[in-house]
Amino acid sequence: MKIVAIASGGGHWEQLMLMRPAFASADVLYLTTLDGLPQRAGVAQYGLLHECNRNQLKRIGSNVWRLARTFLEFKPDVVVSTGALPGLIALALAKYVFGARTIWIDSIANGEQLSMSGSYAKRFADLTLTQWEEVAEKERVEFRGAVL
Repeated sequence: MKIVAIASGGGHWEQLMLMRPAFASADVLYLTTLDGLPQRAGVAQYGLLHECNRNQLKRIGSNVWRLARTFLEFKPDVVVSTGALPGLIALALAKYVFGARTIWIDSIANGEQLSMSGSYAKRFADLTLTQWEEVAEKERVEFRGAVL
């Protein structure tokens, strides 16, 4: 199985790195927005995207092109993201253009409601997870435990 695992820098990346044992039997390509993170984590197969958010919309277009090129070359079966907007873009592109299965794992930091990106992801991701039981019930997504 081929997996693209994507997360913005900071806590999103840290949570994704804690999930690495779950991907042990797969061929995994990690994508992030901050150079140096994959190297520090000992990740050999990685790519970089631009950080983007609702205040940096100009970078979305270049990320779409980078992601499309990456998906064409790597051909993932599954794309999983712990956030944020670059991961949301990746899930939408992977599902609707490349036919990959998609998983969104909302950050542990969102203990009362899904993040803005998580709210969008739950509309189309094949599986949307929260790390809080209360949020799962309220937001109608799944809870299968916490990463941290």
